[in-house]
Amino acid sequence: MQKESLRELYIDELKDLYSAETQMVKALPKLAKASSDPQLRQAFEEHLRQTSDQVTRLEQIFEMLDEKPTGKKCLGMDGLVKEGSETIREEYEAAVKDAALISAAQRVEHYEIAGYGTVRTFAELLGESEHVILLEETLAEEKAADVKLSELADDINSRAVQSDSTEAADEDEEAVDSKRKTGKGTSRRVA
Repeated sequence: MQKESLRELYIDELKDLYSAETQMVKALPKLAKASSDPQLRQAFEEHLRQTSDQVTRLEQIFEMLDEKPTGKKCLGMDGLVKEGSETIREEYEAAVKDAALISAAQRVEHYEIAGYGTVRTFAELLGESEHVILLEETLAEEKAADVKLSELADDINSRAVQSDSTEAADEDEEAVDSKRKTGKGTSRRVA
């Protein structure tokens, strides 16, 4: 059946967001657990609470529309969650892993910001002022989460760079020690 109206598209996009948010409810605890930075862990835990509220807001909108929120899987979020899971499994130094987790989380936030901005505009066009209020609240939370991640990234990325410098210095020191032990790279005077 061909969908012909903006209302049908609006409902379809809301279902996509509902699927995305329910996937994030499952993924955020894993990101929090994988975080070594306490502030980053706390940010993920706080966003989990917000995400649960966002699911509830979407359910309210579906109730007002007399529609069911289920029936669609958000493939975009599915891919982002899979990438985040790969990041969790990577064996990075702690600050580098936290930087990678922030990168994965910000991709999610940008995806959600785009989705909520779109459905808010559709709600405005369709005259759904109660929906607009609920969607704007969620959109503001997603934008705030992105800002918080950016602020945390400033410090965490700096530590990740420092760990790279420390690691490189350690590798250089190990190479010098190895050369000393093997006698390679040292000058010997021949009599």
